[in-house]
Amino acid sequence: MASSKEYLDFILEQLSELEEMSYRPMMGEYILYYHGKIIGGIYDNRLLLKPVKLVLDQLRQTKLERPYEGAKEMILLEDIEDKSFLTRLIKDMNEVLPAPKVKKKA
Repeated sequence: MASSKEYLDFILEQLSELEEMSYRPMMGEYILYYHGKIIGGIYDNRLLLKPVKLVLDQLRQTKLERPYEGAKEMILLEDIEDKSFLTRLIKDMNEVLPAPKVKKKA
């Protein structure tokens, strides 16, 4: 099942205080980027984040799910109503995620 544009719009609104937030459609789902770093994605109308220890430590209860068959588990973020918490969580993630790899030109 593909994710809806309405759910994407809702998540982007919840993250609207973050500058340089972007997304890329990918096979009916959406990959989320912050400052060019992949932070997670929207899969089947679920917000899934990379399993970063810092995020795991901040969440009271953590549920890990696979975005699709054969993929690595990611953090299912169920509490998506609190904009300030989401904003802080993504900013904290950005501090520990590695910089995106620079692609070499052929």
